[in-house]
Amino acid sequence: MHRSTQWVFATLAGISILCGAATVSAAEQEFTTGSSDVIIQFINQQIRQSWTDNEVQPSPVAEDTEWVRRVYLDLIGSIPPVEDVEAFVADKDKAKRAKLIDKLLDDPGYVRNWTTIWTNLCIGQQTPRFVSRDGMQKFFREAFGRNRPWKDIVSDIVTAEGHYEQNGAVNFILAQMQDRDDGVQLTAKTCRLFMGMQVQCTQCHNHPFNDWKQDQFWQFNSFFRQTDKQDHRKFNPQTGRMEDDYAEVKWRDFNGPVYFEKRNGLMQVAFPIYLGSEVNPGAETERRKELAKLMTAGDRPMISLALVNRLWGHFFSYGFTRPVDDIGPHNPATHPELMDRLADEFVKSGYDMKQLMRWVTNSEAYNLTSKGLPKKNDKDNPAAGETALFTHVYVKPMSAEQLYDSLIVATSAHKSGRSGWEQSERQRQQWMQQFVRAFGNDMAEESNSFDGTIPQALMMMNTNPKPAGDTPTLMSGAVSLEAGSHLTDLMTSPGTDVQKIQKLYMAALTRMPTRSELNGLQRFVKSSRDQKAAYQDIFWALLNSNEFILVH
Repeated sequence: MHRSTQWVFATLAGISILCGAATVSAAEQEFTTGSSDVIIQFINQQIRQSWTDNEVQPSPVAEDTEWVRRVYLDLIGSIPPVEDVEAFVADKDKAKRAKLIDKLLDDPGYVRNWTTIWTNLCIGQQTPRFVSRDGMQKFFREAFGRNRPWKDIVSDIVTAEGHYEQNGAVNFILAQMQDRDDGVQLTAKTCRLFMGMQVQCTQCHNHPFNDWKQDQFWQFNSFFRQTDKQDHRKFNPQTGRMEDDYAEVKWRDFNGPVYFEKRNGLMQVAFPIYLGSEVNPGAETERRKELAKLMTAGDRPMISLALVNRLWGHFFSYGFTRPVDDIGPHNPATHPELMDRLADEFVKSGYDMKQLMRWVTNSEAYNLTSKGLPKKNDKDNPAAGETALFTHVYVKPMSAEQLYDSLIVATSAHKSGRSGWEQSERQRQQWMQQFVRAFGNDMAEESNSFDGTIPQALMMMNTNPKPAGDTPTLMSGAVSLEAGSHLTDLMTSPGTDVQKIQKLYMAALTRMPTRSELNGLQRFVKSSRDQKAAYQDIFWALLNSNEFILVH
C-alpha cells in the first residue's frame, strides 16, 4: 500500500458500524414496510412480546441506505449499485421496502445467490472428487428459478439417481459418499441439513442430551443402504493415463436389517424406521422414495422447521436455536411459538421459499438498524452467549462469494464488460478458495465466511499488479487506474472533490461520508501531489474497511 494510504486509514478509523449507537427508540412506533400480511403482523407481535418480557427496547428502524444494502446482500448476494440506492432513497412511496423485496425476489441475482448458498451447503465450497459442481448448480438454478416447492426439492435430492450432470441432484449424495462408509456421513448430513437434527454421535452411542438412540441412527441409515456410488474413469491417449470421467448414483440390491455393534460389543439389528414409522424392509421397497414421503408428510414436518430456522438464521445471523441444525427439546428455541407458526404457514403456502423470505424480510425486526441502544438493549448480545432477542440487526461477515460480487458491483465491473457476472464465474470460484478452510472433522465441514482474520486481510490488501500467472488480483483490479476503469471514469467525469468522494462512499459503503470524514479526505486530496493516486488510496481503504466486508 502507498504510505499515503496509511493516513487515509487513520482518517477512516472511525468507520465502524459496530461503534455507533442509536439514539431514538422504536418501541412505540407502528412500523410497516407497506405489507399488511397477517403473518408479518404475527412475527412482529411475537418479537415485541419477547422485548417486553425481557425488559429491552428495540433500536430505531434502519435508514434507507443501511437497509437497502442489507436486503440486497441477503437476497441477491451483493451490495446494490449506486443508481439503485439513489432511486430507492428518492422514492417517497411508503410501501417501497415491500415492493423492493418483491423486485429482488424476481431478480436473476436471487437465483444465483441461493444457488450458491445451497450448492455450498450440499457439496461444500471445495468440490469433492467425482462430484459435479456444475450439475449441483444446474439443479438448484432450475429449482430456484421456478420457485419449486421446498418439499419437492428435498424429495428430488433424497431420491436422486443417475449421472452427476444429467441429474444434478445426485451430487449431494456423491459428496457424502467419498469414504464408502455405508452411508454414515450421508445419514448424518441429511438429518442436519434437511431436518435440523444432529444425530452423528448416535452412530456409536445414545445421544447424551436428547431422545435419539443408537438404534435410531441405524434405522435411519438403513434407508440409504440401497444406494450405490459408481465412479467412472477413461483413458486419455494424450497423457497415457487414466483420468476421472464421471460418477453416478445407482440402486443396489439390499433388503432386511442393518447390523451394528453396541459399545458393549453386542451386535444389534435396525430396520428402516423413520421417527416411529416403519417401512417394509423387503427388496421390493424403494427405501429412499419411502423416506422422502415420510420426510415431507404431515402439517409440520421436520423439513419445514429446519428450513424456517435456517432462513431465520440467514437473515438475522442467529436462528431460533443455536446452532440452526440442532432442533429438539434439548435445545429450546428462543421463540418457539413463532418458529412453529412459521413452519405451519410455510407448509400451507405450498413450501414457497419466496413467501417465507417475504414474511421475514418485511418484519419489523429485520428492518431495524444494527446499532444498539446503550443500557436499553445492550444485553441482547448473542455473540456473548446471550439469548437472541432481535432488538437490532446483528452484524455478520460477508461470505467469500458476497465479497467477490460486491467488489464487482462497487467498481461497476458488472456492467462494463470487463468482468461481468457470467464471465467472472470461474475467476470467482478460484478467488474464493483462498478463504475456504477445511476443519478436518468427521463431517468434512468448511469455513465459508470472510471472517476478517489477518491472513484474509492480507489477501484482500494484496495490490501487487502482476501476481503469479500474470493475473491481477481482484483488489488491484478494483482500484485500477487503467483506461475504462471505475476510478478513471470518476477522475475524468465532471464534479468537485466533494462529489467524487461522495461517489466513492456510495459505491463502496452505500452511504454518504460524515462531515468529519469528508473534511479530512478533502484535505488529503488537496495536499496530494498525485490526485489520481489519492483517490485510489481512498477507494482502496474503503473497500478494505470493516464496514465494507460486514453485513449490517
